[in-house]
Amino acid sequence: MGGHLALDAGTVLAAVVLLVALVFGVLTVRRWLFVRAGGTVECSLRELRADGSSGPWRLGFGRYKGDVLQWHRVFGFRRRPRQVIHRRGLVVAGRRVPAGDEAAGLLPDVTVVEVRDGGRRLELAMGAAALTGFLAWLEAAPPGSPVDPPGDPGDES
Repeated sequence: MGGHLALDAGTVLAAVVLLVALVFGVLTVRRWLFVRAGGTVECSLRELRADGSSGPWRLGFGRYKGDVLQWHRVFGFRRRPRQVIHRRGLVVAGRRVPAGDEAAGLLPDVTVVEVRDGGRRLELAMGAAALTGFLAWLEAAPPGSPVDPPGDPGDES
């Protein structure tokens, strides 16, 4: 009977390892498909609430598609974006370096950019290259688009 129990525990362990490997494989293929299509950048996101509090930082990546930045979670299975940020009417409210405990939950050497998209307030944390691309994408809006300029690049207030 003890041999049966060991065999069953081994089978369960093998099934769990196989399931974890399968999930990891699916997430890897999903990410590869997004990156392969081009226009993707690593970018963490969090929502700023009306009461002044903020949600948790979520690791993800942004994908530029025309006049929108589609944001996807890294650890998710959906092909649809979790957030869609529209370039038209987007306001960059400020930028800063991560402070204190906040920096521990983000990728190293990122800048946090606060943006307003209609009634929503979001913060995006991006590396220098991704931030440069984001600001260039904003400034490349078609003529007549009401995009507010992002301000001085050295401003980290």
